[in-house]
Amino acid sequence: MQWMSRFLYRHMDIQADITDHYFMEEALALAHKAYEEGEIPVGAIVVAKDRIIGKGYNQTERLNDVTAHAEMIAITAAADHLGSKYLTDCTLYVTLEPCVMCAGALYWTQVKRVVVGATDEKRGFSRIGQPLLHPKTKLVTGIMAIESQQLLLKFFRELRT
Repeated sequence: MQWMSRFLYRHMDIQADITDHYFMEEALALAHKAYEEGEIPVGAIVVAKDRIIGKGYNQTERLNDVTAHAEMIAITAAADHLGSKYLTDCTLYVTLEPCVMCAGALYWTQVKRVVVGATDEKRGFSRIGQPLLHPKTKLVTGIMAIESQQLLLKFFRELRT
């Protein structure tokens, strides 16, 4: 019976990896949209019961609003969809590690999971050195990190030339 338990756990991990990869691809498509619009290429989606209920990409330039981060837009759309300020049964997929502002918003939503592509060593919430997400929030990092990071590097390289 122990072998069956190990098999099921391994199978669940593989299924979670496939699901995380699929939804991160959706977030990355939104990051590409931001890139095409001249915004810092970050995309985010909120998923509940394997359905996308909120989408966002950076729109700080377009909206002339420093708070118009991908995560904030996706959170607002998801909360509107659910009719609730809490996202306790949801997962946020984001191509770049959230900043402190977005991590604070994620704390208050009590989101169940946060799946991050690339880390942000300059402005990411993890550089603070203390947990900023809700204690019940599970953090997963590194899903499609290379693709997310390459898009960001391309954007900033072109911005400088």
